[in-house]
Order: sequence, then C-alpha cells, then structure tokens
Amino acid sequence: MFYRSSYHSMKDLCNGLEKEGYIQSKSVYNALMQVDRADFAPRFPYQDSPQPINYNVTISAPHMHAYCLELLKNYLFPGGRALDVGFGSGYLTVAMSKMMGDKGTVVGIEHIKQLCDFANGNICKHHKNLLDKDKIILIEGDGRLGCKQLGPYNCIHVGAASKELPTNLIDQLVEGGRLVVPVGGQNEGQYINIIDKGRNGKITIRKELSVRYVPLTSVKNQLKGYY
Repeated sequence: MFYRSSYHSMKDLCNGLEKEGYIQSKSVYNALMQVDRADFAPRFPYQDSPQPINYNVTISAPHMHAYCLELLKNYLFPGGRALDVGFGSGYLTVAMSKMMGDKGTVVGIEHIKQLCDFANGNICKHHKNLLDKDKIILIEGDGRLGCKQLGPYNCIHVGAASKELPTNLIDQLVEGGRLVVPVGGQNEGQYINIIDKGRNGKITIRKELSVRYVPLTSVKNQLKGYY
C-alpha cells in the first residue's frame, strides 16, 4: 500500500484520496470534508496511516475510512439507521452521520469506557448537535453482540477483525442491508468481507481487500499487555 505523508489539511487529504482512487463519489468526498480528522487523531491527523489512540487500538488510515464509506454509501441514506462497532475515536461514526445528511441515526458501540469518553469529547468539539439530537448514540458495550435493542440496521460497519463471520451482527441487519467487516485471526490473513442480506433474508458474502486490523475481542484480551 502506498502512503503519503505530505497532506496538511482535510482538503489536501481528500483530494489525495480521490486522486488515488479511494474516494470515488461526491457523497463520500463531501462527508469526509465535513469531519476534520484533527479532532479525532492526536498525532499526524492528515497522514494516510493508522494512528494510535491508546488501549491497543488505532484510528484507521484515512484511505480505509474512505474505502468503507464507498462500500456503504448506498445504505447510508436520510432516515436510515446504521451501527458502527468499535467506534474508537468516533471519527467514522460522524462521517457515517454526514453521509445520511444528519437525518438518520448512527449507533456506535465500544467496550472500552475511556474510548467512549474520548470519542464523546472528540465529537463534541464540532458535532455536539448530533449527540444532543440522538443522531449519534454512543453505547458502552460488547460490539460482538451488536446493539439489538436499537436495531435493526440498514448497514453495519465493524472497525476490528472478527475471527469468524459475526452472526449476531448479521441477524441485526434489515433485509436489503449490508455489513462490512474484516474477518480473520490476528496471525492469519484478514480480508474485508461484504455481507449482504437479500430481501428474502438470503445471505451473500464477498471477500475483498486484504487488511490488518486489531481483533474484535473481549476487554480483557484487548488490554492484555497494555498496563
């Protein structure tokens, strides 16, 4: 993968991602332009690489955010409902809301309390209205279980690698919905899986990009070695 480190603003970053083919649509470009990564990434916010945010997790590289939004763009529509599993910094959660024109609901679930607080603070810098109006709802909980009580969802994004296909999350999709999730163990090949639930409930799975994500696991395992 080719990374560039010479970006100095969101406009430069988005233009670069568009030139490199990660941003392919006006809707994704406009959504990312509305969410300044500097509010969410403590270091090198405009560098196209993942950045640590503590607790053995990172904010994903901007090209991965763009890539996932392109996969979900037809499922992030005004009035829709989306789930962001492992929201971390909160960046993609806000971008998903912007894809809906702030007229849908994005539920974010994260199992590390400190990251929930971190994301809440980040969002409040310039997008507090989304929290106040319940356009974004942040939940502290086990993302592997999803958030059934606030579903079902038109689309689900998972920001950590599930060792197996996450059936709990698939069950929370509406018919016609889409789940984007990296699948694979930490020491084996991981691939973005696109899981679509047809109008008749039939599941189709397409394996795409090779990736490397932190594992979708328990709080204890995630924090192992951190303290």
